[in-house]
Amino acid sequence: MPLITPSFGLIFWMLIGFGILFFILYKFAWPVILKMINEREQFIQQKLTEAETVRQEMKNLKSEHHQLLIQAKDERDKILADARKMIERMYDDAKIRREKETDALMAETRQAIENEKKKAIVEIKNEIAHLSIDVAEKILQEELKERSRQEDIIHKWVEKLKI
Repeated sequence: MPLITPSFGLIFWMLIGFGILFFILYKFAWPVILKMINEREQFIQQKLTEAETVRQEMKNLKSEHHQLLIQAKDERDKILADARKMIERMYDDAKIRREKETDALMAETRQAIENEKKKAIVEIKNEIAHLSIDVAEKILQEELKERSRQEDIIHKWVEKLKI
């Protein structure tokens, strides 16, 4: 069983070796390790602080982005409303212009119809006058076929003229 239970000398020399190793580590390695652990802790803390700052900035940017998005939607709605109003105004203007043009065209057409009507009436009157003259001429020719009748009519006209 000597392998399982160590002797007193072995334990003594192991403690002295461990003590020397511990002293060397304590004197040379431990400060470096502690320094590196502190630096690492500071680095991690710095990165956590930066991450928190970035997270806060992202939150602010998200809020600003949300505000900008709302403003953009409002502007879009305003532009669309203005465009709709402009389209309605243009439509109304075109409608009014079309009505004015239609009224002007109707007035012009009425005037042309009235002119044609007057022209037709004048032509009908002229035609009636020509027909009346032709009829009167034919009647007079029939009435004045006889020479004595012609003389009687001429004497009546002359007498009327003397008055």
